[in-house]
Amino acid sequence: MNIILLGPPGAGKGTQATNLEERHSMLQLSTGDMLRETRKADTELGRQVADVMDSGALVSDEIVSAMIDAKLESMDDSIGAIFDGYPRTAAQAHSLDDILAKHGRKLDHVIELAVDEDALVDRITGRFTCANCGEGYHDRHKQTAESGVCDKCGSTDFKRRPDDNEETVRTRMQEYRAKTAPILPIYEERGIVTRVDGMASIDEVTAALDAILS
Repeated sequence: MNIILLGPPGAGKGTQATNLEERHSMLQLSTGDMLRETRKADTELGRQVADVMDSGALVSDEIVSAMIDAKLESMDDSIGAIFDGYPRTAAQAHSLDDILAKHGRKLDHVIELAVDEDALVDRITGRFTCANCGEGYHDRHKQTAESGVCDKCGSTDFKRRPDDNEETVRTRMQEYRAKTAPILPIYEERGIVTRVDGMASIDEVTAALDAILS
């Protein structure tokens, strides 16, 4: 089974992709991860990616398509693909169709983790972690049992990501909507788009995804 998993930063795509990998014999294909992986490889494609990235230019659709083609070529046919970050344009969507067909695959589902923007801002801006062990907390939803002391390791040193602020989160939401707008109509016409409440608990979202893929 091959799916596209959509959702803005903070919607829980990474967590759910990991769950899908473990529960449904799937592999997450993140364009960002593949670029870094390809760049390290001593191949012609790897050298092309390195040259483009070093120049500061955007990686072309042709290169991204070549990476996905190569990745699917190396994957066992029994392993499904979770596409994350691709496609982002109508041209890429049609290119993905061609690549999947080449490998005897088809796109089964496009699943969007739908979020409420204000709730997502609250979720992201309120999170912080222990600087020592990395345990995660939230100002309102998961506070430390003892104020200022990590429940896990007892450290009193905490940190927040500098980009976990309202302006950045809302900008990300705008970018996400701009990137998904061109591709959703393509898949809606095929009747393969499903939306899941990304603001639900992790277990509830996992159960919803399991129901879609069952």
